[in-house]
Amino acid sequence: MAATRRRRFARREVLFHEGDIGDTVHLLDRGRVAVRITTPLGEVATLRVRGPGEVIGEVALLHQSSRRTATVVALERTETLTLHRDAFAELRHNHPSVDEFLLSLLADEVRRLSNLLVEALYVPAETRVLRRLSALTELYGDGDHAPEIPLTQEDLASLAGTSRSTVNRVLGMIEKDGVVEVSRGRITVVDVTTLEQRAR
Repeated sequence: MAATRRRRFARREVLFHEGDIGDTVHLLDRGRVAVRITTPLGEVATLRVRGPGEVIGEVALLHQSSRRTATVVALERTETLTLHRDAFAELRHNHPSVDEFLLSLLADEVRRLSNLLVEALYVPAETRVLRRLSALTELYGDGDHAPEIPLTQEDLASLAGTSRSTVNRVLGMIEKDGVVEVSRGRITVVDVTTLEQRAR
């Protein structure tokens, strides 16, 4: 922690762009960010939303000439603790146990991506939408209020790997059942328990 530098980002500010040289890793301390890529068709797709305690740009720690594979944008006021690759190399040299942390981080990411691939191939699109929404509920929930997720239906469609029309249909169905309330650019989860049950 002593080797990190605190950085602050306003809502919609970019932490780094796809294609940038990656030489710094970010530990999210406050706020949430969207990880986005440009598709071969030139469209922007949201791959993931990450929150406090998560690490962004860890591949930059491993290869000297690595480039960012995605653009990361602050969805709200965000603070990160950044660690330059050189500082991390020194930490690895002085404290070999740091390698265990890095391996664990990368293993978790490989496991997550493998699960998403299986979902994309074998789980119906409607269920994927419910699962992504349930995961976002955990990220935005505070235990006291109904989680409000400030993402568009297009964002949710990207996260679930489906079309906006499918998301619209699924949200309409669960809104009718009183599970969510949908407004412009925001989804409020009213019944978290029912959402979790339907996402299984």
